[in-house]
Amino acid sequence: MEPRFLLLSDVAAELNVSDSQVYHMVRSGELPAIKVGGRGQWRIERARLEEYIAQKYEETAEWVRRNPLTDREPE
Repeated sequence: MEPRFLLLSDVAAELNVSDSQVYHMVRSGELPAIKVGGRGQWRIERARLEEYIAQKYEETAEWVRRNPLTDREPE
């Protein structure tokens, strides 16, 4: 069974980005997270991460629709 909450480093590994990028996404509110414990460590719920990924797929698909690939002349 997978854990419900992930460390920032776990999320960074899942997304193949740096820990600092995940921290910025959390601090900016882009990726929902909670602070737990006396030292206020960040945790991201797996379900929220999956929602975030699905949202990014939708945003990317919309971007692709608005920015069609045009044929280029061979170099």
